Amino acid sequence: MTATDPRVVPAPPHPAVQSFRDSMVVAKRNLIRMSRIPEMVLFGVIQPVMFVILFAYVFGGSMKIGNSTDPDVYKNFLMAGIFAQTVTFATAGAGAGIADDMHKGLIDRFRSLPMARGAVLTGRTVADLVQTALTLVVLAVVALLVGWRLGTAQPTNFGKILGGFGLLLLLGYAFTWIGALIGLSVRTPEAATSGGLIWLFPVTFISNAFVDSAQMTPWLRHIAEWNPFSATVQACRQLFGDPGLSRSDAWPMQHPVWASVLYSLLIILVFRTLAVRKYRSATA
Repeated sequence: MTATDPRVVPAPPHPAVQSFRDSMVVAKRNLIRMSRIPEMVLFGVIQPVMFVILFAYVFGGSMKIGNSTDPDVYKNFLMAGIFAQTVTFATAGAGAGIADDMHKGLIDRFRSLPMARGAVLTGRTVADLVQTALTLVVLAVVALLVGWRLGTAQPTNFGKILGGFGLLLLLGYAFTWIGALIGLSVRTPEAATSGGLIWLFPVTFISNAFVDSAQMTPWLRHIAEWNPFSATVQACRQLFGDPGLSRSDAWPMQHPVWASVLYSLLIILVFRTLAVRKYRSATA
């Protein structure tokens, strides 16, 4: 029997390879869908741009960063927080998209195909990550236009800047898995959107994103300094060379880059496991 014999059945690919291929197919499907509904991307960009303009010009002259109330200092302090808020708010969109697929029965169609079970969720989160990256690019351009400057407090370089944006995308990817779990746990896309936003407000505002955590009451400052969101914001300020690195005894604030990576990987590990388990039970 030769290798060209039609009776020869090729060996199945390795499960990891099959899972990767299936995930990329689902990701491509979601990216094509996003390109055909441009308002999804447009509205995702408009909201963070509004936050930049409102915070920079409404609160810029009244916020004290260090010993300065200079609006330009606050703009440089603010942007790391706005970037981090933008990537985490993508959680609501991820949850709503998965809930919509569940509601329309699309997940059941995927289940009938010979594909890796976790690929549906992985593909969706990868597509959301691409959309988040595009939003960050637009937001960075807007930030530069309104006065954001890199390296104002300490020297930085191109590698550190890329590292900062890499940490932001890692955090955003981690949070999309939380959104995936929420989307699988509710019955409608509307509920997924609400459920994906409610808990994000305390996470993003009880942090060092918009105010110096040193000015908070001690118990609130302790929560803010150990907030995973704050670790990424602090790491970005360090890598971007922006002001606002207040002294703290909390380990995440002393080692923000490592803390940001560890927090994000832990969130991915926990919530991906829970989401895939929920997906299997929901479609069983």
